[in-house]
Amino acid sequence: MNTFYILLLSLFFALPASNKSTISSPDGKLQFVLSEDGGKLTFTVFLNGEKVVEESPLLMSLDGLTITEGIKTGKIKKFSESYDYQTLGLHSGSKNNCNGASISLNHKITGTKYTIGIKGFDDAVAFRFIVPGDESSLRKPDEATSIKLPAGSISWYHDLYMHYEGVHKAKLVDTIPAGQWAAPPVTVKLPGSSGYLSMTEANLTGYAGMAFQSDGGRGFVMRLGHSHPASYPYVLRYSKEDVERLSKIAEVKGTITTPWRVIIVAKDLNALVNCDAINNLCPAPDKLLFPEGIRTGWIKPGRAVWRYLDGGGDNSLGNMKKFSRKAAEMGFEYNILEGFWNKWPDDSIKALVDFSKKMDVGVIVWKHSRDLRDSGERKKFFQRLSDLGIAGIKIDFFDHEAKEMIDLYESIFREAAAMKLSLILHGANKPTGLARTYPNVLIYEAVRGMESSKLMERASHETTLPFTRMIAGPADYSVCHFGDRRRNTTWVHQVASAAIYSAPVLTYAANPDNLLSNPCLNMIKSIPPVWDETIVLSQSEIGESAIFAQRKGADWFLSVMNGVKPKSFTIPLSFLGGYSYSTYILEDDPENPASVIISEKQSTRDEVITLSLGEGGGYMVRFIPK
Repeated sequence: MNTFYILLLSLFFALPASNKSTISSPDGKLQFVLSEDGGKLTFTVFLNGEKVVEESPLLMSLDGLTITEGIKTGKIKKFSESYDYQTLGLHSGSKNNCNGASISLNHKITGTKYTIGIKGFDDAVAFRFIVPGDESSLRKPDEATSIKLPAGSISWYHDLYMHYEGVHKAKLVDTIPAGQWAAPPVTVKLPGSSGYLSMTEANLTGYAGMAFQSDGGRGFVMRLGHSHPASYPYVLRYSKEDVERLSKIAEVKGTITTPWRVIIVAKDLNALVNCDAINNLCPAPDKLLFPEGIRTGWIKPGRAVWRYLDGGGDNSLGNMKKFSRKAAEMGFEYNILEGFWNKWPDDSIKALVDFSKKMDVGVIVWKHSRDLRDSGERKKFFQRLSDLGIAGIKIDFFDHEAKEMIDLYESIFREAAAMKLSLILHGANKPTGLARTYPNVLIYEAVRGMESSKLMERASHETTLPFTRMIAGPADYSVCHFGDRRRNTTWVHQVASAAIYSAPVLTYAANPDNLLSNPCLNMIKSIPPVWDETIVLSQSEIGESAIFAQRKGADWFLSVMNGVKPKSFTIPLSFLGGYSYSTYILEDDPENPASVIISEKQSTRDEVITLSLGEGGGYMVRFIPK
């Protein structure tokens, strides 16, 4: 990996007389402007000289006292970063290229000295607060920074139902009532042709998680879960006393470093989807835990079979061996076991693991997070799984983002990595880029996925998620169901979702018998879990259509998912290289959504594909260079 890092040490100068400081992106098109007026801090974001975030207040408090009002500004230390690194997901290579600054601040009343850190990328801006403190100090931080959007902006958001399992709705920001909760990331289409925003947080460690709440005036206010009990309406199993307890233990010992508050600013959906800023804002992997980073040998991207949503027989050892054998027939890498495995003796678990390993299939087991909250018991459990040869754990029911839960996440990440265990985080909060720091964290749920039997309308839901929830990272959706759960989508739409919803571990909802017997099997077997390159084509529209061109090696895939409205598409193949390609094509059967028309032909990059898709329709092509 080529790495280049520039830090301009010892460059200090006072805030200009105008009380404004501007951090520009490397290409100069995006600016974060920090202002101090009357001892109060505000910020504005510009793209090509046009406001994409209007002047918004920066608000942080300690123990109930606001420290971002009544301030004196100090010195600025500016720096730049530029280096490449490898990733697992929509593309295999990422670049961190940004300008930044650390600005000293002093609260005049209390004398609290702290800094605000700012980074500007070509496609994002980010900021965070760092408040020094010694290990004997225990303080309770809170934030209420607002992000005010231009009039006429359209936002896609959902509330905090079932801990990040709501359904996105599109609304003019001018019409969102005060008090409305919005789970990050929130995606925004700016008025005119200004582009898109996505608002979330990165590097969430040692701190409570953040959600947004509308102020009724086009502003989304940051709220921390521990200090706002109203943010717990989805946690039905938590009593009022539980919420009060979580609030009391939310203090931070020593230095307080907030997560990065991130605003992605993209000219189009392709730039939005491919933005790496969230990962860039997280540290590189620990060499002791991950000596080769994401290429560390025991971290293995793959596809998984799963006996849960689509029948498939009993919970016996014999049946789970069949699942592993059928996974191997499809070239899949994992077999996920739900909680029934807890009733098995260790010799049965070891028998399944050994049987599966002979076919290069790893076994992942489900566990409730409550069973991992005691440090000693957790470490013994991880050691047991390591001794049995288990590949990973699917941990469920985290349920909230109070600081104690965020601390639990990080303990699990480190201790599982020490035992060479990969992780699926189910019933979890949104990802914040920590899969870069802990590449054994393969995927978070934080989505209303295929498990939701009550979701009757999948077509618009599944064409919204690539541009909303998945901006934060891959989602454990459980792709590709051929039965009633697919609702108003076709078989081909479902297969295309496996490509578009790529993830380091990609769980298939359909049981392996139904995959093996489906005429789409050859395409399914060829879809990799992660890609070298992804291009979101310009015909895509949030909630209406998702059209992705994706490359693995020299092979290209074109995947189309349509929403509820019948639409026609004209798709140039100019993304292809200078080869002649053999193509394998899946098309909807207009007479039967539970069927497929398969064809093959030759293609070149000079051709144009014309499609007409009905409600929930799909289309998929694999291009293999001759």
